[in-house]
Amino acid sequence: MAAAPWIVSDELWELVGPLLPKRERRFRYPGRKRLPDREALCGILFVLHTGIAWQHLSAELGFGSEVTCWRRLDEWQGAGVWEQLHLLMLTRLRAAGEIEWSRAIADSSQVQAKKGLRNGPEPG
Repeated sequence: MAAAPWIVSDELWELVGPLLPKRERRFRYPGRKRLPDREALCGILFVLHTGIAWQHLSAELGFGSEVTCWRRLDEWQGAGVWEQLHLLMLTRLRAAGEIEWSRAIADSSQVQAKKGLRNGPEPG
């Protein structure tokens, strides 16, 4: 039986783990221990895969609270983790010859649309 898609495999964790920013605990007044990143990533993937609302993510699933997972997603977005992971995956796929370039499409969401030549004659 296949594992649930939101469970982070060891192979995936080897790719993602080093990209995540490290947060040191304060020495004085350390507060509550931080949820491990791998568990938070599983919670994020669970929400994205199932499409449930964040507030329906139950801590009983073992992924931490909905607020914890959402904040971690936001923190990692701000740190550029997803862009780095995307580039890493593209690099690995390109090296393995697994990208089908004949099916690729570039549109304005991926390529900046230029507003014409600035050094040409002005209209009018």
